[in-house]
Amino acid sequence: MTIRISKCCREDLPILQEISIETFDQTFREQNSPETMKAYLEEAFNVKQLEKEMSDPSSEFFFIYLNKDLAGYLKINVNDAQSEKMGDESLEIERIYIRRTFQRKGLGKYLINQALEMARIQNKTMVWLGVWEKNEKAIAFYKKFGFVQNGAHSFYMGDEEQTDFIMKKPLV
Repeated sequence: MTIRISKCCREDLPILQEISIETFDQTFREQNSPETMKAYLEEAFNVKQLEKEMSDPSSEFFFIYLNKDLAGYLKINVNDAQSEKMGDESLEIERIYIRRTFQRKGLGKYLINQALEMARIQNKTMVWLGVWEKNEKAIAFYKKFGFVQNGAHSFYMGDEEQTDFIMKKPLV
């Protein structure tokens, strides 16, 4: 089993869009109306939006491959790209998604470790993320890596307001 993580570049945009839509839909389709999902996917993962995010120097995307198959991706933010003002000493894990067929193979820990390593390289003292309060599987996963709930913020799926827990992990 070969695991490889690579930084995404502009040429990866079509693949990034495909995996973003696929994994978000797989993760949240059952808990949201088809109309809400469709609207959100079109807004959050259209080419123009992803291109804007990729061109921000304070954001980075990474793909994870199992053998030669694209299994998932990670998006991290620092500085003003963070979705909440957490300060310059923080790094945000905005997205971490693994395709359903590759889940439960330990790949998520590689993406968490990639984010933690990027935080250390950039001399950050804290890593944080937002996770939907109803996503119990993800909450349990993050707790295993030492993330602790420290607050909450609103996340909008179309017009529907949802609550994300804010989980933080100090780096020492």
